[in-house]
Amino acid sequence: MARKPRTRLDPYLRPQVRPVEDLPVSLKERILSTTAEVGVIGLGYVGLTEALELARAGFQVTGFDIDPVRVQAVMTGRSYLVDIADEDLSGAVKTGRLTATQDLDLLGRMDAILICVPTPLSKTKSPDLSYIVSAVEAIRLRLRVGQLIVLESTTYPGTTWEVVLPALEPTGLVVGRDFFLCFSPERINPGDRQHPPATIPRIIGGVTPQCAELAAALLRRVSPQVNVVSSPQAAEMVKLLENTFRAVNIGLVNELALMCRTLGVDVWEIIDAAATKPFGFMPFYPGPGLGGHCIPIDPLYLSWKARISGFEPRFIDLANQVNVSMPRVVSSMVGDVLNDRGRSLKGSSIIVLGVSYKRDVNDARESPAIEILAELSKRGAVVTYHDPYVPELTVDGHSFRSVSLDDKVLSDADCVLIVTDHTGIDYKRVVELAKVVVDTRNATRSVLQHRDKIVKL
Repeated sequence: MARKPRTRLDPYLRPQVRPVEDLPVSLKERILSTTAEVGVIGLGYVGLTEALELARAGFQVTGFDIDPVRVQAVMTGRSYLVDIADEDLSGAVKTGRLTATQDLDLLGRMDAILICVPTPLSKTKSPDLSYIVSAVEAIRLRLRVGQLIVLESTTYPGTTWEVVLPALEPTGLVVGRDFFLCFSPERINPGDRQHPPATIPRIIGGVTPQCAELAAALLRRVSPQVNVVSSPQAAEMVKLLENTFRAVNIGLVNELALMCRTLGVDVWEIIDAAATKPFGFMPFYPGPGLGGHCIPIDPLYLSWKARISGFEPRFIDLANQVNVSMPRVVSSMVGDVLNDRGRSLKGSSIIVLGVSYKRDVNDARESPAIEILAELSKRGAVVTYHDPYVPELTVDGHSFRSVSLDDKVLSDADCVLIVTDHTGIDYKRVVELAKVVVDTRNATRSVLQHRDKIVKL
């Protein structure tokens, strides 16, 4: 049976946070003096970034991951994330502040444990919490008095109360007294140079005020601002609101882009002009579809939870329908562009520029390029791709390798399709050499010559 929150709190109230002086002395002092040992479960984009930031703050950090390749990479100072330089990672490892392991028994030594594991969708588009469940089970087997547990993986409202806490309670330890449990949503934005992790405010929702204050004390060492909300459910909802806001607005501009094509106006010009208004408008831009581990997935966590609670989330579902249709729209655009030039899509050579889900990152999870490659191949096109960040990609069991973007590759292709607008690509050269360019990101905005070759979304 689902566990219900103890009380329905006024959304304008904040919990009465217990003074630090009243918290358990040993854990409190270890956090404030940075002598606490911190464990991070999951060394992906979020986990490795969190681990490095905590190590920089002076904590002794141990990263846990089931992937031996990741563990070995960390221990040898080789970063697999574009936002973390090898020298930064190796520096933390050499000082002894950061280590990585597959040995889960070491969880028992940790004073604080951050759970940063994936939360994908199942085949039926319902939440898959198996990674969270496995991580919590590993903690349960080693849970001791005086440990702080912080779930950071994005999930539906109620997960901390309904899944994590019931799994830990059979130990006999009491939350808020013997151990401490919170939810704090991760806010890592891969490839964002303007907002590095150390500049991003954090949100915390504790099962008890003591839990929240201990987590706040920890995260204040790596964040300029920590905001405590009334409950774990509130913190879980914050993350889903952030990404649902983006998904819905992207769905709006994607539909607007299709409308503008019908009306014969340039959607990019319209958005940029509207963005000159200093109030009441925030620019979002269309594209070939959503990608990454957050925006395509998080709103579906929220809509699933709403639906099983008897509420129909129409806005979210409509935006999702528009967004998931975009890869097929782009594939049809390519076919139409070739047809207008007397070519059939079947048998035509197409090179896709960029397959990662966003600019200048090496993550292709949920990338719209995957569906576009599959759709174009299924319709008989000869498809290759170029991406300096993704050397290999498997689509429907077929392995693709990034090709060199030399003059012959560009000039021989019947169509160049820009799916991800990496900054390292010379788009002026691309347009000069290509027969035709389908640009789904407005990457060619500054190319002044050969505009007749460019077809924009």
